[in-house]
Amino acid sequence: MKVRVHVSLKPGVLDPQGRAVHHALEGLGFDGVEDVRVGRLIELDVADGTSQATLDDMCRKLLANMVIENYRIEFPAEAQGAV
Repeated sequence: MKVRVHVSLKPGVLDPQGRAVHHALEGLGFDGVEDVRVGRLIELDVADGTSQATLDDMCRKLLANMVIENYRIEFPAEAQGAV
């Protein structure tokens, strides 16, 4: 089963990488970008039947720093099947 984990900084946490991207976009002449926040996407291929609780445990223990980051788990195969 394919799973995607989106990890992003919590609101209010400084994002130096996002700031650098924002500055670079302005330097390239792109106007209208008011803020940039950079996160990461982790794609996992886990055994069918892996529970939501197990996935949450993976995120809390390793994939996200719960002090400064949030995460969201996505099941892309389910989304494609619903179309």
